[in-house]
Amino acid sequence: MALEVRFIGVGWGFPPLFEAGGVRLTGGVRNIEESLRIITGTQLGERLMRPNFGCGLDDEIFGQMNSNRLTWIENLIRRAILLHEPRIDAETIRVEADQPEGRLLIRIAYTVRGANSRFNFVFPFYLGDR
Repeated sequence: MALEVRFIGVGWGFPPLFEAGGVRLTGGVRNIEESLRIITGTQLGERLMRPNFGCGLDDEIFGQMNSNRLTWIENLIRRAILLHEPRIDAETIRVEADQPEGRLLIRIAYTVRGANSRFNFVFPFYLGDR
C-alpha cells in the first residue's frame, strides 16, 4: 500500500471529513475512485472556478434511454475522465439503464498510468441522495 500511495498520490477524502488532526486523506486506488465519483457526479458549471469540470449527467437523466443516449453518456464520461483524471487510462466505459430502478449503472475499467495495474469502478447514478 505504501508504494501505491507514493506512486498514485494522496488527496482529500470524499466526502470531506474533518478530524482532530485536520482533513481525512485518502491515497492510492481509493483516491482515484473518489475522484471518479466526483467527476461523474458534478454538473458542468457547478464549480465556481472550474466551470468545465464534471460530466453534466444530470442533463441526461430524463431523456429516453436508448442506445444512442447511452453511447452519448459514455462519451461524456470518457471526455471528463480524459480532461480531469490524468492518473488513469479509461479502457472501457459501459453505461446500462436499470429500468425498474430508474438509474444508470456506470462501469469503468481503467489502468493506472505507468503502473500497468487494472481496476474496475461501478457507480450507480440516479436522482436523489448520492
